[in-house]
Amino acid sequence: MSKNCYLIVILLLFSSNTLLAQVPAWGGGADLTDLSFGFTFSYVNNYYKIDKKSNWRDPFFDPGVNRNITDSLKGIGSKNSPGFAVGFITRYRLTDHLEARVTPSLVFADRSVSYSYPNPDDDVTKQIQSTTIDFPLELKLKSDRIGNMRAYILGGVKYSLAIGSKKNADAGLDPLDKLVKNVGGFGSYEAGLGCDIYFEFFKLSPEIKISNSLGNVLVPENQPYSSPISKLGLHTIMFSLYFE
Repeated sequence: MSKNCYLIVILLLFSSNTLLAQVPAWGGGADLTDLSFGFTFSYVNNYYKIDKKSNWRDPFFDPGVNRNITDSLKGIGSKNSPGFAVGFITRYRLTDHLEARVTPSLVFADRSVSYSYPNPDDDVTKQIQSTTIDFPLELKLKSDRIGNMRAYILGGVKYSLAIGSKKNADAGLDPLDKLVKNVGGFGSYEAGLGCDIYFEFFKLSPEIKISNSLGNVLVPENQPYSSPISKLGLHTIMFSLYFE
């Protein structure tokens, strides 16, 4: 090969490297810095996992009127209840494949507990209206980037704090009108998976995540709807879109 050919090859390699260096990183460079921020929108679906007392079927005896005020129970259950959440992201890169993430979110998601009796007309569903601020701390393990995509898994813990709830909201009400109450704050563990999709100026991350509460979220009370239950656990599924 002549000297001119060598010179042409060297010039082409140098030119290509220079051009590539001038191309901005897709995703707005979100993964190129140790610290980045963003926001998230989530669809929330949750229900209670219910542990019943051994005598949960017994009618409720009201000492105020000295008689049973409910029939014997046939069943207690909790249906899926939808909601939504909005939040912010603070991401810190630990390594090229591992990052820590904090995503405080405002969550609007009601819950419900249903009680069935021998007479269907007596069936009752108690709605638990809930607005919480969630404080998740998660570790995100990422795969190698292939083109403009990469997959990841994550796990972590979070603390949920109820806002706007009143401890004595049902004070003075008839026992049959009493509410089922939850504790003001509780912890959960969570795990999920998703993928990072890199666009020209931002990164989009669709993600699905499940969480389960730790301990008992029920406030125990001597009333017809709390007495049959020994423990309530909250199971949540979240589908989120993260923008960075």
